[in-house]
Amino acid sequence: MKTIPVHAAAATPAAETFAFEAGGFADHNTPLILNCWYVAALGAEVSRDIISRRLLGTDVAMYRTLAGEPVAVRNRCPHRSFPLAKGKLDGDTLICGYHGMQFDPSGRCLNMPSLPITPSNASVRSFPVVECGPLIWIWMGESDMADEALIPDTHWLADPEWKSVSGSYYMKSDYISMHENLLDQTHFPFLHPGAIGTPEYARSKLDVRQEGEVIIIDRQLKNSPPPGVYGVPTGLTGKPVHRYSEARFASPALHVAFAKIVDPTPPEGAQSDYRFNITHIFTPESRGSIHYWWFNSRDFKLDDRDADEYLHTASAKAYLEDVDALEWILEVVKNDAQPQFDLNFAPDKPGLLMRRIIHERAAAEAGYTF
Repeated sequence: MKTIPVHAAAATPAAETFAFEAGGFADHNTPLILNCWYVAALGAEVSRDIISRRLLGTDVAMYRTLAGEPVAVRNRCPHRSFPLAKGKLDGDTLICGYHGMQFDPSGRCLNMPSLPITPSNASVRSFPVVECGPLIWIWMGESDMADEALIPDTHWLADPEWKSVSGSYYMKSDYISMHENLLDQTHFPFLHPGAIGTPEYARSKLDVRQEGEVIIIDRQLKNSPPPGVYGVPTGLTGKPVHRYSEARFASPALHVAFAKIVDPTPPEGAQSDYRFNITHIFTPESRGSIHYWWFNSRDFKLDDRDADEYLHTASAKAYLEDVDALEWILEVVKNDAQPQFDLNFAPDKPGLLMRRIIHERAAAEAGYTF
């Protein structure tokens, strides 16, 4: 291993001491990737009441302007580090609750009441934010790299042709393990028996491909009853169906899965195809904690409250099982005194590809080219 020289402008404290290795894989110690769009909050969470949230190790204060535009600034006054979320708004001006220092939405200081002249060098960092459907995306890295075209596509979350149920968790785990968990479909019938996976699905053929920095898994299983999360809302429980799925590591902030259930012998007048889009969004609070939002979306029975209730209950239960498992794993990894190199098998390929991508991106941000 070699300790990498770091460009001060791009480096985080973690990156300054982390030892990258050519051909290496990311783990829970890998410095967080900053130059990426992450979700800061749901749009419904941000209002004229200032809120704060720690994102990638930085405390951020969020509010809306009078025109309804979301704003995100560092939650730390540049004068004496008072948390700006404990201040107040006067129109679009954010006022620090300690000495009354005033900032506009860009972070520029408008006034320091104790001084006759506003200090020209006083400002608070403002982060690029974009609201897309129910999500507010934030760029925590170098602002001049914040290209809105890089925001991942989640259009179905705002499409009236789709109905979503959703939830969120705060979890004590790392986002590397979270991505690997979602790319590891062989655990479904064991950690989530009956709800998401079946043993037949775990044994079905797995096709993995990489397109740039996106990892894609294709799987299909024919003539097999669907798991509960698909069988109950479609009314196909116990009936042999064809199941097609695609799962994607879309970015460090996003995992999406697209599923199609096909009834090969539908009753007369009934539909044959049912689609589900599963969206997993996670933003690291730190290298050992995550803000996690999930959505389960469908394109049928949009007004069926029973389907809503079942999908929400089944999804929440399964994802909480993931949360528990990953928290247990990180606790073991961090606290077991005897090191272990975990074994890898053929179905682990998608997770290893993801780990390689994040390792290389983190190294690049630290100013190192292999």
